[in-house]
Amino acid sequence: MTSRLSPWLTVFVVLFALPVLAAGAWDSGAWVGTVREQELHLSLHPKDRPESQHGFSTPLTAFQGLSTKEASSAPFKLVREAGTFAFEGRFTAQQGTGTWRFTPDAAYVKALADLGIPAPEAHEQLTLAVVGVGPARVKALAAAGHRVGTVEDLLQVGIFNVTPEYVRALAAAGYPKLSLEELIQCRIHGVTPERIQALAAVGIKGLALDSLLSMSIHGVTPDFIREMRGLGYTNATAEDLMQLRIHGIDSVFVRSLSKDAGTPRKP
Repeated sequence: MTSRLSPWLTVFVVLFALPVLAAGAWDSGAWVGTVREQELHLSLHPKDRPESQHGFSTPLTAFQGLSTKEASSAPFKLVREAGTFAFEGRFTAQQGTGTWRFTPDAAYVKALADLGIPAPEAHEQLTLAVVGVGPARVKALAAAGHRVGTVEDLLQVGIFNVTPEYVRALAAAGYPKLSLEELIQCRIHGVTPERIQALAAVGIKGLALDSLLSMSIHGVTPDFIREMRGLGYTNATAEDLMQLRIHGIDSVFVRSLSKDAGTPRKP
């Protein structure tokens, strides 16, 4: 089962940075949720750290026993490879509140060990359950040529939703044989096959991965490129466009100069 929250990140997780927690502090607490577009957007607040949270979104169909009808108070569950979340509470006007408890799956740790991944800490296993990753994703990525060898790797893969489908899509768009770290960076900075195609449509093709990432980081979008070309920057290279963005030169700035000094010089 998959979770979705944005076009390029199917799971968004607000990670809580916690020191070593007392026993039981991490595995239960309060939850709040909102139903939107056939998904339940949840925030889990650990019992002993109410200011911290795990935030994520999951299709309603992924839950067992869930009813979001007005005044519904039926308990429900979310079963993941890493363990099971049990929820109790009440829904009113498509919003719910209540308590949750996480029960880790002991077989999960053994399955990871069989794949060469050390046992996660208790709070890490909870996070892995939140993002919905485990041995199945590890095996699928291995089949696509990417080894996940540590708990940190697996957390990053889950948080940023690095999937075999994403690997294949980037390869088809001209970026094969990327490392796991490069794939994670692409996810973080919103590099998608659609974005690559949109850049190609305005003549920006065959970029090195570092340049492609930099363009995403600095907001050099196809719309920005078309806008600047319409203002006379017809020969601007990818590097030129990034420098314009870095130094805050956009259509508003250029037009303000044009009023005082005439048409800007073409690079």
